[in-house]
Amino acid sequence: MKRALLVSLSLGLMSAAVAQKVEAPITIGVAVAQTSNVALLGQEQVIGARLAEKFFNATGGINGTPFKLVFQDTGGDEAGTINAFQNLINKDRVVGIVGPTLSQQAFSADPIADRAKVPVLGPSNTAKGIPQIGDFIARVSAPVAVVAPNAVKQALKLDPKIKKVAVLYAQNDAFSVSETGTFQETAKAQGLSVSTVQKFQTTDTDFTTQVTAVLGADVDLVIISGLAADGGNLVKQLRQLGYKGLIIGGNGLNTSNLFPVCGRDCDGILIAQAYSPALAGSVNQLFVKEYRNQYKKDPPQFAAQAYTGVQVMVEALRKIDKKKKLDTWNLADLRVELNKQILAGKYKTPLGDVSFDREGEVNQKDFYVAQIKMKDAKNGTFVFLK
Repeated sequence: MKRALLVSLSLGLMSAAVAQKVEAPITIGVAVAQTSNVALLGQEQVIGARLAEKFFNATGGINGTPFKLVFQDTGGDEAGTINAFQNLINKDRVVGIVGPTLSQQAFSADPIADRAKVPVLGPSNTAKGIPQIGDFIARVSAPVAVVAPNAVKQALKLDPKIKKVAVLYAQNDAFSVSETGTFQETAKAQGLSVSTVQKFQTTDTDFTTQVTAVLGADVDLVIISGLAADGGNLVKQLRQLGYKGLIIGGNGLNTSNLFPVCGRDCDGILIAQAYSPALAGSVNQLFVKEYRNQYKKDPPQFAAQAYTGVQVMVEALRKIDKKKKLDTWNLADLRVELNKQILAGKYKTPLGDVSFDREGEVNQKDFYVAQIKMKDAKNGTFVFLK
């Protein structure tokens, strides 16, 4: 009798947990790298997400009800990201998650959210295979296979005499491995010879071996796939040891936080981008205006993508709320419905018009290539090329 009662109570508690009602305010999780060497990218994402929170709450929240962002620091590794996702899902009880910063982290943490049926929007996860992790995984960051080739084509416009290429990449980072594959395929498709391929770690600071190999190969173009800290130091050492040709940086170098790392040696780096502050449209221009007012410079891609991730979740929640008030849902069902609505919607964002295919891959039309122009040893800007 006692055992039956205990079983009954246990099942009752489990049912209550599953049917937990949504509480006000609605919370959206943001899991990005606020510390570690990845923070050069993640800090920009925090800014973008907070700007979205401020703007969309000021313009009505979710049909009159404010929402709240809950931040968890993933750090720069997989363990930190898994912990952040688990906290957001189980402790903070968010309806969905924008994050993480790196593809490497996404491959470890996204399956946890997918099993829990919590929708995830990757703001900067561009490696091959991210949306295929599960039904609850999507991204607002265009895949590297679409964006990266534009930088190689732009380099050939600037210097049609380019023939030989050196490729360097961080072998311990899933995104960099994916990106270098695209770069190498693009270079060969453009008739270029990949003369040397050099590997490094995102934690490396001494690149003498790799630079020596590049100089020995006598190449016309260097392509780097890494993060801002290691990539910036690699650029600096290439220049200091005598390389004078064009340099293409991958998406991990796509941040103004790179400028203090390689200083004046950042000048001239080409980087393909999925965002431009010059993109017409009221949504982007309002975002640009607010960013400039606060930070006295143009917003970077990582901030725009994080803003877009929050925006997509908020607009999807607004549509759900119009059909059935959010406070009448239980959390598990709302998460499932939010995932469906995210994939079904069309959104006007700072990135332009975006939507998603059935797997969660973003549909985006506009892409760009920028070249870094340094003003001094610490300050520079991205000049968008045609």
